[in-house]
This record gives sequence, structure tokens and C-alpha cells, in this order.
Amino acid sequence: MTAVPPEEFVAELRALAPRYWDSHPFHLRMHAGQLSKHELQAWAANRWYYQRCIAQKDAAILSNCPIPDIRRQWRERIIWHDGTQPGEGGAENWIRLAEAVGLTREEVLDERHVLPGTRFAVDAYVNFARTKPWVEAIASGLTEMFSGALMRKRLAALREQYPWIAEEGFAYFTNRIQAVAGEGQATLDIVVEHSRTRAQQEAAIAALSFKCDVLRAVLDTVDYYSGKGKP
Repeated sequence: MTAVPPEEFVAELRALAPRYWDSHPFHLRMHAGQLSKHELQAWAANRWYYQRCIAQKDAAILSNCPIPDIRRQWRERIIWHDGTQPGEGGAENWIRLAEAVGLTREEVLDERHVLPGTRFAVDAYVNFARTKPWVEAIASGLTEMFSGALMRKRLAALREQYPWIAEEGFAYFTNRIQAVAGEGQATLDIVVEHSRTRAQQEAAIAALSFKCDVLRAVLDTVDYYSGKGKP
């Protein structure tokens, strides 16, 4: 089957926006100021596992991609998450958020609060990047098209609804909002250019759908278990 025109393909990708996790009940309660401190801690501890694995996911894409220009572009993502030295990067900023909601660095790093459902979903995402064609793995990251608006809303809500969280805990969001300011356009350009058949376009759409499922599965797990005891 012949590939559809780029504008139609992009519209199909953007049509997955309702599957993104911005409308998940847990996020809605977060933005409304309805989460307990314990629930925020459970969220931060479990989301840490996702943040910790992002660089591994991106390294898997690098290892599978044969195009130097794309590899050069993609390695910047690993640097953003890991930093250039200890104490830097997006992952480190997430730990600071976890500390700001009352967790210790030790309990975040030893992952004692990471729930099985979270681990299963995130590991599936990393495995997807390792085993699928690199274009599909990149396409799975097109949640960037939807994330900027959610992060701005979340940052405003956290500041307003949970004033006990120290401002330094928000560094991850303030930095990440800048990083996704282009709403994933560079990533989208790669996917559109290298999805040359209809089968490849459909695989890219499926990859983005899978990523939305991964994110929602993490929140499903946290939402279900976070009220069952202290992390």
C-alpha cells in the first residue's frame, strides 16, 4: 500500500493525543491539589524508574541507527538526561524533586518503592527500543508533541496546590519545558522522512500508541497502589 502524504501521516500521529496521559485520573487529581503527600512520593519514586531508563532507551536507538547525522542529534538526549558529570542532568533533577516531596536520595536510588507494574511497563519500553527498527523506536518518543502543555500545567499546579514543595524541586520541569518547546518537531521530521512506506507509517503510529500505553500503565499502577501504605 502506498504511503499517505506527510501531512496526513502527521495528522494520524497527532490524532493519538487523547491516548496521552494528560487526562489520566491521577494527573487530574494532582493538578486539582487532591493528592496526599504519600501519593506524590509514590509518583516521584515510580516515575524515577522511568527517568532512569530513558538514557538506556536512547542508547538503544543509537546502537540501532545507521545514520551518523541522526546519531549525533540523538546522543544529545543522553547527555540531557545523564549530564556531562555526576550531579547534572535531567535524572539528577528528578531526584531533587523526589527529595523535595520528602523522599531520601537513598530510597529513590535503591528503587525500593518501584512497583512491579511500573518496572514491567518501563522495561517493555526499553526492550521495544532495543528490538524494534530504530525509526519505530524514535516514533515512540513522539509523545513530545503532547508533553510541553502538560508540563506547563503540572508545574503551575504543583506550585499552587502544593506550596510546601521547595522551588529547587521543580528544576526538572523548568528545564524540560525548554527542551520540548519545539513540540517534538525535530523528532517528527525524522519519523516522517524515514517512514517511506505505508507499512512503516503504520508501524510508527503503533509505536506512538504503545508509548502512550506505557505511560498510562505506570500511572495506573501508582494510582491503584499509592493509597495502600507508606512507600
